[in-house]
Amino acid sequence: MNDIYEKLTHVLLEKNANLSYAQARAWVELLWEDTEATYAKSGRYNGLEMTERLVNTWIQNHGAQLHLVQSKNPRFQELLNRDDYLKH
Repeated sequence: MNDIYEKLTHVLLEKNANLSYAQARAWVELLWEDTEATYAKSGRYNGLEMTERLVNTWIQNHGAQLHLVQSKNPRFQELLNRDDYLKH
């Protein structure tokens, strides 16, 4: 599993040079967990390969803008909205 996260983290870093490694990894893990939870709740979970494809699709489509997200959720605010993680 760690290998999949690592691969997707590097894909995201290629798409978005504004994210630090830590932020990119956090995004990958958040997207992964959300995708698995959403599909499991709907009864349509089809395993790791499907989740990897979906997260990769999100990264391809939205990865370049993820550093612009401003979360109001306290769980994510510190992780995603910290300027000291951004590369300049």
